[in-house]
Amino acid sequence: MTETSLTALLQAAFTARQSLIEQLHAEDTNAYRLFNGSTEGRAGLTVDRYGDLLLIQTFHDTLDGHDRSEIENFYATALPGLSAVYNDRSRANSRISNPLPPEVLVEAHRPREFHELGLRYVVQGRHGGQDPWLFLDMRAGRRRIKQEAAGKSVLNLFAYTCGIGVVAASAGAEYVVNVDFAESNIGIGKENARLNELPIRMRFVQSDAFAAMRQLAGIGQPKMVRGKHMPVFPKLEKRAFDLVFLDPPRYAKSPFGVVDIINDYAALMKLALLCTVEGGTLICCNNAAQISREVWADQLQRCATKAGRTIRELEWITPEEDFPSHDGQPPLKIALLRV
Repeated sequence: MTETSLTALLQAAFTARQSLIEQLHAEDTNAYRLFNGSTEGRAGLTVDRYGDLLLIQTFHDTLDGHDRSEIENFYATALPGLSAVYNDRSRANSRISNPLPPEVLVEAHRPREFHELGLRYVVQGRHGGQDPWLFLDMRAGRRRIKQEAAGKSVLNLFAYTCGIGVVAASAGAEYVVNVDFAESNIGIGKENARLNELPIRMRFVQSDAFAAMRQLAGIGQPKMVRGKHMPVFPKLEKRAFDLVFLDPPRYAKSPFGVVDIINDYAALMKLALLCTVEGGTLICCNNAAQISREVWADQLQRCATKAGRTIRELEWITPEEDFPSHDGQPPLKIALLRV
């Protein structure tokens, strides 16, 4: 691909976002996707802004030095003052594989703050994991939580760095519980909470989501299964929540259960429904591109019926304009269910 054509793609994407960027800046947001390669002409390439960090990532092919310089030079003019970090994630399991010069590596590991909808979050270009500490396509979900959470009890499942919980607490939720299995994720979540001086103290539970949901639903989590001792898990009392947010990874396996959002979303949704009060709200997320909205909506409906619950209303929450979709079927699907 020639220099002119790549620059033209970057410029077209930047121009298309101008009204959105103006809106986001007015809302105290300085984090957004600048280039979404799968729909803007360069599959596998993404460019994100997180405050003063320019995060360039590739998922199909490694950037050569020429293209990388071209990208950095374009944004140095379009958005001066950003520190560029390139993560090549084109190898198996999207693992970051490329070395960085020492001075760039220092910048990549430096914690930074950025803003979204008036809230502060921490980010690093590189850290112990692979994914950025806040997923930008979930902004639409966080925006909706801001509208929904006042006065409600909120359960944030597969909380990652607890962005949903932070928004809920800031919006006036009366009680917020964040559940994630990784101590490192919970640690970042606590830092995000500290940055925002929230009006309530959130609860952070480091636990497998299956073990947590079974206990909160009143089913209970046995300490032994089929004659085998289960890993240690925190004990939780039965409690239903007004608002439950379910955002599982694509696939994960543990002694407590298997997360498989393509073949068995119902295993998660059934337990999440049991954690949701009658007349409450369950927000389900699915980022598997090969599952269409229509197919997934049918799965959600059948699961609810089998669990004896009625979906009174289903509303789609669509990623915002920095995540354009050719066919109206973005990979990230967010379904707000009144149950």
